[in-house]
Amino acid sequence: MLESPGINPCTELDTRAGIWRFDAAMKDQRFSTAQRYATGIRNADGIALDSSGHDLFATQHGRDQLGQNWPKIYTAEEGAYLPAEELVHVSSGANFGWPYCYYDGVQEKLILAPEYGGDGKRAGVCANMRAPIAAFPAHWAPDDLLLYYGRQFPQHFRGGAFIAFHGSWNRAPFAQQGYDVVFQPFSSGTAAGPCEIFADGFAGAQKGPGAAHRPTGLAVGADGALFISDDAGGRIYRISYVGGAGAASSDFAVRPCPRMNDLGASTGTAAALPPEGIHPNAGATASLPVPRGSSRAMVALGDRIYHGQQGAAPCAGCHGENGQGTPLGPSLTSRRWLWSDGSYGGIEKSIRDGVANPKKFRAPMPPMGGAQLTQRQVAAVAAYAWALGHRSTD
Repeated sequence: MLESPGINPCTELDTRAGIWRFDAAMKDQRFSTAQRYATGIRNADGIALDSSGHDLFATQHGRDQLGQNWPKIYTAEEGAYLPAEELVHVSSGANFGWPYCYYDGVQEKLILAPEYGGDGKRAGVCANMRAPIAAFPAHWAPDDLLLYYGRQFPQHFRGGAFIAFHGSWNRAPFAQQGYDVVFQPFSSGTAAGPCEIFADGFAGAQKGPGAAHRPTGLAVGADGALFISDDAGGRIYRISYVGGAGAASSDFAVRPCPRMNDLGASTGTAAALPPEGIHPNAGATASLPVPRGSSRAMVALGDRIYHGQQGAAPCAGCHGENGQGTPLGPSLTSRRWLWSDGSYGGIEKSIRDGVANPKKFRAPMPPMGGAQLTQRQVAAVAAYAWALGHRSTD
């Protein structure tokens, strides 16, 4: 959402945005951080081992809405061509940076995300993260990865990577792109030259989320032909080559991928929302007021602590999910305060000291709600409680 700060540290990384390793011959294994092989990968839909069975590669969907959510930092053009989609070489313990970082295909480096204080140029902590081995235009959505070891196609394709791009939605007001299958040449386990458009024309009359066909899955047949599945029109395509495996690159047309900042024509249409929609609670703190002496980041932190996402404080259990109050605890939205004047400092003191003998409710509140909160966390919860009580009701 608009200028919404990121959670730091990001607790999502405990269970998402990584690759976990398990033993195929062992029963009753448990999902935990002990099995996490690599982290910081946003939507690794395509995963493939090379012919040795040891080197692992994955595609990564770059994030969306840099321009929409951070218009003071990014132009509409930059929002359309940033960030790049990625092909990464995965190894044990590797960290590829999400959500703290994104890859800028024009600057050719990982950039600190604006949710974590980035300005569109600074690398910050991302200088220590693992960069991709190949990058592709923004928002194309790589949905599958196949390393080709078939013998039907010319030598040019042997050992390289085919990637099915599902197609973009977040390039408006410029033309949507992707909806194709791309070939990335490989040599010695890394990219060898720019990517090539291998197969196009799936979308039909217009590229966009309503495209007639969208390439999604890849497989190679016993004869070396390439199979492509389509999750919009329900088709499976088979691509074969009849020129012989010994054909030279000059025997067939090679069309390079467009430049990273090639926007195409403006469509004039408004920016679209994510196809999966937006959670009703997303950006809930963006419209809340901020008490003097605090900050929006502290209000957002207080929101997470209040709802049990950090600090293990059971605030919502007594005061209600939205601060509306319950039989166990008073409303935080009524602007009626029982133990202070309702000031930021007064609320902070009540949280820190607790309420041993409530005036109107049967449940006492232990200091800090019974949790072991830091001084900063107490101040953050107080800022959030103050914001709930001073929210506009217009």
